[in-house]
Amino acid sequence: MNVKQLDLSRRTIALAAALIGTVSLVIGAHAALNMRAIDAAKAVSTDQITGSIGQTSRLALVIGNGHYPDASAPLTQSINDARALSSSLRKNGFDVDMVEDATKDDMVRAVTRLKSRITRDSVVMLFFGGYGVQAGRESYMLPVDAVIWKEGDVRRHGVSIDGVLDMMKEQGAKAKLVVVDASRRNPYERRFRSYSHGLAPISASDNALILTSASPGKVVDDGKGEHSVLVSEFLNNLSKPGSAESVFNKTRLAISRASEGDQVPTVSSSLLEDVRFGEAGG
Repeated sequence: MNVKQLDLSRRTIALAAALIGTVSLVIGAHAALNMRAIDAAKAVSTDQITGSIGQTSRLALVIGNGHYPDASAPLTQSINDARALSSSLRKNGFDVDMVEDATKDDMVRAVTRLKSRITRDSVVMLFFGGYGVQAGRESYMLPVDAVIWKEGDVRRHGVSIDGVLDMMKEQGAKAKLVVVDASRRNPYERRFRSYSHGLAPISASDNALILTSASPGKVVDDGKGEHSVLVSEFLNNLSKPGSAESVFNKTRLAISRASEGDQVPTVSSSLLEDVRFGEAGG
C-alpha cells in the first residue's frame, strides 16, 4: 500500500468516525428530548391529579340592582354594596361573578353560570341587594325589568332565592352561604297588598348559612351612607379572620344594638363545614 492509499484510508476512517459521532449525538439528543417530554407529561399529569384532590373552590354570585324604573329614586347603595363586597370576597379567595342592574334574563344566565361551575368541593355564596318580595311563602329577588301588578307577577318576573338554594343543593355544593339585603319598602307590593311585609323566612337546610337584613315580614329604611347598614357591618366583620357563622352573627348583633332593636337581621344556620373568612382560600 502506497502513501496516497494509506492517507486516503486514514481520511475515510476519520470521516466515518465523525459521521458515527454525529449520528450518536443526534440519537442522544432525540432521546433526551423524548425523556423531557415524558417528564413534562408526568408533571402535568401530577399537577392535574394533585390539583383536583383536597382543593376547595370558592364561588360567589353577587347581584346589585339599583335602577328600577318603578321606583322614585335609584338604590345607589345596592350598587356600591355589590362592588365593595365583590372586592372583599375576591380577597377571601372567591371567584366572583358580579352583575349590576340585572334583568330577569341577566339573573337567569348568572344563576346558570354558577350552576355549571359548582362541584362537591365548592363553597358557594349568593348576595343580592335590591328589592325583594315574598309570594307563596317564598322570597323572590326582583330584576330591574320586573313588571308587577299582582302577586302572580312576582313568581313570573322574580327569581326565587329558595330555588337558587335548591340548585346549589342539587349540584352538591359543599357549603352554601346567602346574604340578602332586600327587606326594603318597594313600589310593587302596595299595588296588590294593603301593606308591605318584607321577605318570607328562608330555610337554611342542608349545610347552609343565611343572613337577611331584617326579620321575616319586616321592612327597613335605607340609611344615607355609601353602603347599607347590613353590608357596612358585614364588610367590617368580613375583613377579620373568623368563621362564617361568627361573621354572620357579629353582623346581626352589631346592627341590632346600633338600631336599639329597630332592625334585627336574621341568621339561619345548618352549616357543618368550617368556612372561614379573613384568610384567602382558608
